[in-house]
Amino acid sequence: MPEKTADARAADPADISTFQDEGTAASAAGTEGLLAEVLAGVIQVEQVPLHSHFFTDLGADSLVMAQFCARVRKRDDLPTVSMKDIYRYPTIRNLAAALADTAPTPAPVPSPAPAAEASPAPALARTPADAGAAAATRRYIVCGMLQFLFFLGYSCLAALAAAESYEWISAGSGPLDLYLRSVLCAAVGFVGLCAVPIVAKWTLIGRWRSGEFPLWGMAYLRFWVVKSLIRSSPLRLFAGSPLYALHLRALGARIGTGVTILTRTIPVCTDLLTIGDGTVIRKDVLLSCYRAQGSLIQTGRVTLGSNVLVGEHTVLDIDTSMGDGSQLGHASSLHTGQVVAAGERRHGSPAQQTHVDYGTVGPADCPTRKRTAYGVLQLLSLVLVWLPLTLGGMSAVLAGVPQFDGLLNPRPLTDPVFYVDALVISVTVFIGSVLAGLLVVGTVPRVLNLAVKPGTTYPLYGFHYGIQRVIALMTNRKFFTTLFGDSSAVVHYLRYLGYDLSGVQQTGSNFGTEVQHDNPYLSSVGTGTMIADGLSLVNTDFSSTSFRVSRTAIGPRNFLGNRIAYPSQGRTGDNCLLATKVMVPVDGPVREGVGLLGSPSFEIPRTVMRDNRFNHLETGEELRRRLAAKNRHNAATAGLYLSARMFHLFVITLITMAAADLYHWLGPLAIALASVLSLAFTVVHFALVERASTRFKPQKPLYCSIYEPSFWRHERFWKMASVDYVQVFNGTPFKNVIWRLLGARIGKRVFDDGCFFPERTLVTIGDDTTLNAGSVVQCHSQEDGAFKSDRSALGSGCTLGVGAFVHYGVTIGDGAVLAPDSFLMKGEEVPPHTQWAGNPAHVTNTVRAYDN
Repeated sequence: MPEKTADARAADPADISTFQDEGTAASAAGTEGLLAEVLAGVIQVEQVPLHSHFFTDLGADSLVMAQFCARVRKRDDLPTVSMKDIYRYPTIRNLAAALADTAPTPAPVPSPAPAAEASPAPALARTPADAGAAAATRRYIVCGMLQFLFFLGYSCLAALAAAESYEWISAGSGPLDLYLRSVLCAAVGFVGLCAVPIVAKWTLIGRWRSGEFPLWGMAYLRFWVVKSLIRSSPLRLFAGSPLYALHLRALGARIGTGVTILTRTIPVCTDLLTIGDGTVIRKDVLLSCYRAQGSLIQTGRVTLGSNVLVGEHTVLDIDTSMGDGSQLGHASSLHTGQVVAAGERRHGSPAQQTHVDYGTVGPADCPTRKRTAYGVLQLLSLVLVWLPLTLGGMSAVLAGVPQFDGLLNPRPLTDPVFYVDALVISVTVFIGSVLAGLLVVGTVPRVLNLAVKPGTTYPLYGFHYGIQRVIALMTNRKFFTTLFGDSSAVVHYLRYLGYDLSGVQQTGSNFGTEVQHDNPYLSSVGTGTMIADGLSLVNTDFSSTSFRVSRTAIGPRNFLGNRIAYPSQGRTGDNCLLATKVMVPVDGPVREGVGLLGSPSFEIPRTVMRDNRFNHLETGEELRRRLAAKNRHNAATAGLYLSARMFHLFVITLITMAAADLYHWLGPLAIALASVLSLAFTVVHFALVERASTRFKPQKPLYCSIYEPSFWRHERFWKMASVDYVQVFNGTPFKNVIWRLLGARIGKRVFDDGCFFPERTLVTIGDDTTLNAGSVVQCHSQEDGAFKSDRSALGSGCTLGVGAFVHYGVTIGDGAVLAPDSFLMKGEEVPPHTQWAGNPAHVTNTVRAYDN
């Protein structure tokens, strides 16, 4: 029988599958050669065997494979390859076969969007050439000037209220009168600070509506004023309280009954937020109901039904919704347009369906009267106890302690005793507060913890709930983790707090400077484990009526990257690598001896050959010698850190005393000017301290062991580089000035709503780029004992979404967009005018420009 031709076989239904298999095989064979050719060029060898494993056989790492993916994307004869594909199919043969099973997609090229597109691509901001660079710059400057005038005016009003309150309290005739005056001032001041954002919102905005408006115009100025006042409201400290929901209702949000909100990031466009009965929003959730996209602020609805659960470290973009009884797991996100059906469970970034049940706590009796009583008790304790003690006690100390008399009745500036008084006051306050703080965090929470039993379900808003909230508040002191982190001392400090670190192997870098927990007495870390910055140990689970504390344990010989929320149900064991922003799995078998990456997570190699070159420094006599040297260097760094903070307090004390001296002439204006001068000095002081820590030289890319002096100097830079004050300038032109002062290369008219650069001098940001709240451009990485850093550059007109994370060695082309909560891995090259999304991020769309 003659053999059928290919066309004949394709036309015969009986032979269709055979024909497709042969076609796929032929396509894979052709793709194999091209992929092997590209990879050989990247790793600089003559030939790449088709069955060789990228990581174990060829010795490649994620940085090398990111370069491989970038070169593949530039070729029209090959389909797009993502880093997730590389890890899933780690040989040329497997990768080619997987790519042949999908329709080849050429590299994205900018093109006009169809008129009736179902999911239109996000619009690219007008460039200065389109909108007029001169006009854009004028709006930028004028907006900054008006923002400064608002800050100055608000400071004057606050200074007037503070001065009048102090004088009136001080005029009290006895202890009882002093207390009653303090109570009245505390009540009026608290109500006023809470009411100002509400009045400003309804006066300047009215009701928020879905839409958009340009940056730096008058609409943006009103938005910024309202946002700043809302985010500075004292009620943000009442996250997890029924008072928090009442505050949001007063701002226009639709909040049902029995809602528990634990995140401290208050939504801004509150009229666009709807939350149904019994919903739980856990800590570190971003749902502001707005985002910056290109040159616009875009507002949109976030709708959560009844009995919804939103996990830790999640991002809810605008125009998203969750139906009744639905769940969103930790380290996940909803992107614009995503809708979670009623009863559906999702996790990942962007979220996808899962069978995992994140609602692990049973209900408890928590009636409305209990919630009301808890809120009332909070208010009464604040107004009748804490604020009066603070105000009245401060007045009594200042009036009755001779050493502090110089603060309110200073000598002339020309008198040397003026400076001696300031030095005595600042040193006494600084050293006293540090020692008292250490004593309190190690004793009071330990006693309170006796009342909370692990594994027991307690009702919300009762005695046990209040105890657990106090424990979390008192033991998460950032000053101490910054002081002791990145050194051998952090192990002893965490043990002092209550961590179980039995059998710990001291590395000198067991923990970074940012680690938090719900309950330190239920937190344990195995021997040989190293943890980078941003770890959050989740010891507490919630329902709408109850909570339960549980032990959270991380196994031995692990390494954890940055920004990881580790739940008590985490399913990882010994010898795991948890990559930056990974979603720790809570189901399935216990993972051991593997790496985990992404959200939802998937397995990757535990280590790569490149990082093993430093293993000889981590054992024996060589380790002991280098660790001792590192400890000496870190101790000197801690001393410099304390000295810099003490000097800062000394100068602030001088400014305060000078303001008190000038108060008789200038009145409250003296206090307002002192506030502005204190903020300006804070910026200059910490900028000089930071630049001095690098000897006023820009940082250079590094690849070294953690036991080498170059890494110790980088640790010193991290500790000395205090940037908490920078967040005050979010959304203003002044933040770009500060970044430049710190060494970053920042273009014109950059909008920064809360981005963070750990290594400023390694970052380049182009003109008109938009950086959303919670985004990070991190130019370093540590994996076990190896440290790497490199430059990252963003082109002009780029957008980093809310919570997006950019790693080191990254290049982002002009006009590119990184979606919310995405993780752009090290070494990636993002082509211009493309949109990337996911964790790890991959290309998803092209970005169209505005029509002229």
